[in-house]
Amino acid sequence: MATINFGGVNETVITRDEFPLEKAQDTLKHEVIAVIGYGVQGPGQSLNLRDNGFNVIVGQRKGGKSWEKAIADGWIEGETLFDIDEACDNATIIQYLLSDAGQIEAWNTVKKYLTAGKTLYFSHGFGITFNEKTGIVPPADVDVILVAPKGSGTSLRRLFLKGEGINSSIAVFQDATGRAKDKAIALGIGVGSGYLFETDFQKEVYSDLTGERGILMGALAGLFEAQYNVLRKNGHSPSEAFNETVEELTQSLMPLVAENGMDWMFANTSVTAQRGALDWKGKFRDATTPVFENLYDEVSSGREANRVISEGSKTDYRQKLEVELTEIRESELWQAGAAVRKLRPKLN
Repeated sequence: MATINFGGVNETVITRDEFPLEKAQDTLKHEVIAVIGYGVQGPGQSLNLRDNGFNVIVGQRKGGKSWEKAIADGWIEGETLFDIDEACDNATIIQYLLSDAGQIEAWNTVKKYLTAGKTLYFSHGFGITFNEKTGIVPPADVDVILVAPKGSGTSLRRLFLKGEGINSSIAVFQDATGRAKDKAIALGIGVGSGYLFETDFQKEVYSDLTGERGILMGALAGLFEAQYNVLRKNGHSPSEAFNETVEELTQSLMPLVAENGMDWMFANTSVTAQRGALDWKGKFRDATTPVFENLYDEVSSGREANRVISEGSKTDYRQKLEVELTEIRESELWQAGAAVRKLRPKLN
């Protein structure tokens, strides 16, 4: 483990130099890893594990789109692709990567295969942290661990194929065998993490729910809409409003911030941009801090979990979701975005 200084705070992290792939393979050489669910995280994690030489199978409900996607990705029915019952029965490590709603629905099926010494793996702390709402209470004689990549399963796979990795958090909720932490680290390396940092299930879900609703998606989408609408209201064309709001951020600035940091970005822009950005930064921080504080309170109180479970369990949730997504998709902002994406030049 390496101690790294993060903004004046020392933190212990695990890097691939300290825990190389070969050590991860040796740690899990007797394990059969069943990835349950082939939706958001399942494809990326299972394919990365397979490519890294681990013994991996996939469990998925037969006949649906995800089953067909798994077959298209090279999983073979009856050899490496099974229904959920058979995959859980064959596994020593069950990676429970269904959606939160799917985990609640499938829990009674999965639980009966959690015999002594097995490992139950999550990539999200929701089911365990809010177990009084989800009913997900593992037996006492199994390891319960978490590896949570800080990005989508699609990004996890894309970066892996480029020889890069997404950072992941790890946690141990229950150590029945004395090997739970080693298994979590090995699986974190196996799925393609850049480095690993320790947390617990509660902190993971609190930060994750805050991030999703905040800067990662909810706040970002809201800020996009606000700036675009103000520009349009003041006579700017859709192309100009979209390029100044979304395109320049996503295609030009954020990759540079990711590489060099925000201070570098400020230092490498015009004085006009520097002064304006630095002067307005605090105003946006102060205006949005109460919203983030309210958001964190809703998450940590469990009220946000209640809403998620209540809405996600409704039979018409998917239909209502599609209405909401269609409204976004057909808005002028994102219709302009679709046009801009098609016009991105290919110079080579």
